[in-house]
Amino acid sequence: MAKEERIDITLPGRPLPTGRLHPITQALEEICDIFIAMGFQVVEGPEVEYDYYNFEALNFPKDHPARDMQDTFYVSEGVVLRTHTSPVQIRAMEKMGVPLRIVAPGKVYRYEASDATHIPMFHQIEGLAIDKDITMADLKGTLYEFARRFFGEGRQVRFRCDYFPFVEPGVEMAIGCLVCSGSGCRLCNDTGWIEILGAGMVHPRVLQRGGIDPEVYNGFAFGMGIERMPMLRHGIDDIRLFYGSDLRFLRQF
Repeated sequence: MAKEERIDITLPGRPLPTGRLHPITQALEEICDIFIAMGFQVVEGPEVEYDYYNFEALNFPKDHPARDMQDTFYVSEGVVLRTHTSPVQIRAMEKMGVPLRIVAPGKVYRYEASDATHIPMFHQIEGLAIDKDITMADLKGTLYEFARRFFGEGRQVRFRCDYFPFVEPGVEMAIGCLVCSGSGCRLCNDTGWIEILGAGMVHPRVLQRGGIDPEVYNGFAFGMGIERMPMLRHGIDDIRLFYGSDLRFLRQF
């Protein structure tokens, strides 16, 4: 019996399967590294947020139509699952003062239907720079440099005017679609472009809410969805693939 149950210790061990970072985590860390190299600091904040920080302090007054832009999960009266990481900007202004250069990554939540480019929970990273004499040229230069480092030299970038309550003026930045090379597909809604972020010069009221004098300081802010970065880089045409737990997909990264 002892002979039959004997263990041959000379046999090689059974290898344990090794994991790897999720593609969203890989993208998030790479984006943070790019902005750290440009002098930004990474800060984080709570995912369950007060209405004040998520909306009011960012120039979304109560009952204002601008709130309809973001369908929200309310936890209780005055408490929400944050719809963007912008509340971290207000908290950073209150605690850190100026000059300020930060990026705020994390999960955000919006009550919307799932499709190829939208899901109720996704990731954002937002940036904020406040100092004296900051201009729109500083904003565009920063974002052009980010696009060059993340997507490579020669990547087409487009800026167009847009509206966001917490910046004035506001712009959207789009990247040429890598799936169809500009000819049009379902990912880019047949336009050849995919908007990856919104940006602009910080509204004076937002600076005041953060305890900063807008007569002395100004700045720029931007926010982007993390999922769209690897979608563009790798030609992925459906955001839901990241959360399907399909190892055949995840092992490619």
